Amino acid sequence: MISIQNYLSDPSVFRVNTRKAHSDHIHYRTIGEAESASSFYMPLDGEWDFIYSDTPDEREKDFHKDSFVSDRVQKIHVPGHVELQGHGQIQYINTMYPWEGKEMLRPPMVPSANPVSQYIRYFDLPDSMKGERIIIRFEGVETAYFLYLNGEFIGYAEDSFTPSEFDITDAVRDKNNRLCVEVYKRSKASWLEDQDFFRFSGIFRPVYLYSIPAAHVDDFWAKTDLERDGSGKLTLSLMLSYKDPAFKGSLVYTLGSIVSRKIAIDSSVTAYRSEEMTIPSVRSYSHEHPYLYDFSIAVYDDEDNLLEYVPYRIGFRHVAIENGAVTLNYKRLMICGVNRHEWSAENGRAITMSDMKRDIEIIKGANCNSVRTCHYPDRVEWYSLCDEAGLYLMSETNMESHGSWHKNSRVEPSWNVPGDDPIWKDLVIDRCVSNFETFKNHASVIFWSLGNESYAGENIRAMNDYFKSVDDTRLVHYEGVSFNPGYKKYISDVESRMYTPPEKVREYLRKDGSKPFLLCEYMHSMGNSLGGFKDYDDIFDEFDGYVGGYIWDYIDQALYKIDEATGMRFLAYGGDFGEKRSDYEFSCNGIVDAERHEKPQMQEVRAVYGNRLR
Repeated sequence: MISIQNYLSDPSVFRVNTRKAHSDHIHYRTIGEAESASSFYMPLDGEWDFIYSDTPDEREKDFHKDSFVSDRVQKIHVPGHVELQGHGQIQYINTMYPWEGKEMLRPPMVPSANPVSQYIRYFDLPDSMKGERIIIRFEGVETAYFLYLNGEFIGYAEDSFTPSEFDITDAVRDKNNRLCVEVYKRSKASWLEDQDFFRFSGIFRPVYLYSIPAAHVDDFWAKTDLERDGSGKLTLSLMLSYKDPAFKGSLVYTLGSIVSRKIAIDSSVTAYRSEEMTIPSVRSYSHEHPYLYDFSIAVYDDEDNLLEYVPYRIGFRHVAIENGAVTLNYKRLMICGVNRHEWSAENGRAITMSDMKRDIEIIKGANCNSVRTCHYPDRVEWYSLCDEAGLYLMSETNMESHGSWHKNSRVEPSWNVPGDDPIWKDLVIDRCVSNFETFKNHASVIFWSLGNESYAGENIRAMNDYFKSVDDTRLVHYEGVSFNPGYKKYISDVESRMYTPPEKVREYLRKDGSKPFLLCEYMHSMGNSLGGFKDYDDIFDEFDGYVGGYIWDYIDQALYKIDEATGMRFLAYGGDFGEKRSDYEFSCNGIVDAERHEKPQMQEVRAVYGNRLR
C-alpha cells in the first residue's frame, strides 16, 4: 500500500523507479527517418480522461484499477495546465508561498488543501514497438505524480521542469493499455519551486512512449573544447544497454567527414570512453558564428544490420575566466542578456514549438546574445534552438525558495530551504544531475546555474561542488550567496547580484574584483522602465571584469480572460482571477507583452545591445 503522504512530504523520497537522467538525444531506426519522425516514438498528447478533486480525501482512490467506473470522469487536453481548463484556482504570487495566510506550515509539510488531478489514457502499441523495451517519458508534470499502468504501480516523480522516465516493459500489453497518472499540486517540492510566476499544476509538457532496440545508446556526452591554436578536442563517453545478454555487434561514431571510429561491442560493454581526440583547425562556435558539426552514433548487430541511428549537432568553444574576465574562445565575453520565462497568454507555461521559434526571432532581433532559463530548465527543444541561433544559455536548475528566507521584506533564514539541513541534500543534487545530464551536449550552454533566490548554505555548496566535479568546460553561477557572503569562496564562479546600481558595480570592481561581476537580473522592465540602461553598458568600457547582465524579463505573464459583461477577451494579470494572495500586475515585466508584441522598452534594448555587439 502506497503511503501518499509519506511520498509527498519526505525529502528523501523524490524519485521511485525512475530511469537515470541522460542526454536529450533521439534515436531512429534508419538514417532516413532522421529527416522526419522516429518510429521508436509514440506521442501520447491529446485528449485524456480526467477527474479533479480539491483535496486528497475527495480523490477517487481506485481510479487506477482496470475495473474503475465513475460518473465524475471528464475530458482534458494534455499537455496543459488544469487551471486553464476550468479546474481549480488560478493564482499569481511572487515571493510568498501560495498557502501563506491559510495554513501555518514549515518545510517539508504539505498543505491539506492540495488539489489532485487524475488522468487516464488508453493506448495500443504500434507494431513497430512490439517486443522491444518500452519507456514512458514525461517532459514536465507539476509538482508530484504517481504512475500506474494496467492496475500496477509503476513509480513516483517530482521536479516539475525536468523529464522523468519509467521502464514499463513488464507491465505494458500490446493492446488495451490503461495508463493512469495521479498529480498533486503541492508536495515538499513546492518549497523549492517558489518562483515568481502563476501557480499551476498538471501534465503541462509532452508525454510519449519510446522503444529500445536490441542494443541502445542510453546516454552520451560528446565533450568538446577549443584550443588557442584553433584545434578542437573531442572526448566521447557512452552508456549502452542490451536486450540480449549474448549480444554482439559494433558501434560507429562520426564527426562529419573528419572523424570516424568503429568499435566492437557486446553485452559486457555497458560503458565506453574514447581517448581525447585532437582535430586541427575546427570552426569555433560563437554568437556571431554558431557553427555546429554533424555528429552521429550508429549501432549495428553482428551481421551489420543497423539497429539505431543517433544524430546530434555539437560545437567547439572554450569558456573560462582569464585575467579577471569571463572569456569565450579566449576573447572577453560581454553578456547582453534577457531572462525568459516560458509563457503563452493562451496556455501559460504549456508552450509550443511555434512559441519557442518566435521567441528566438524576437530575442535575436533585440540584439541579445544570451538567455537565462529563469528559474528552471526549459523544454528540451529550446536548447537545440539556441544552439542553432547562437544564443548563449545560462541553464538554471529548478530551484527557488524565496519565501523561506525573505520574510516581511527582510532576510530571515531561520527555516531556509534547502539551507544546511542534510535531509534536502540528495533532492537538490538530483535536480543538478537532471540539468547537467539532459543538456550537457549543447554548445549554447555556457553557465550552469544552481537556482534562484534560495539564500546559501551547505546544500547549495554541495550543488556547486557537483557541477564542478562533472564539468570543467563551463562556469557555475549563483546569486543567492550574496546574502550569505561567508560562502562566496565556495559557491559561484562569478559575483552575481540583482539590480545593483551602476556605481555599486563600479565600487565592487574597484575595491574587490576577486570574481567577474554579473547582473543575473537588472533593468526591471515594468511600466515606464529601462531608462538609464546605457549607464550599465558604459561599465563594459571601464572594467574587463564586468560581464554584463540579464534584463528582467522577456515576456509579460498575463492570461486571456473573457469579460462577462461584454464578452470581449482581454489580458488578465495577477488578482484578476479572484485569488488570495496575489502580487497583481507584478507579473508583467517584459520587453514584449503576453502576445509577443514589442513594448516601448524594446527600442532601448535594441539600441544599447546593438551598439555593444555590433
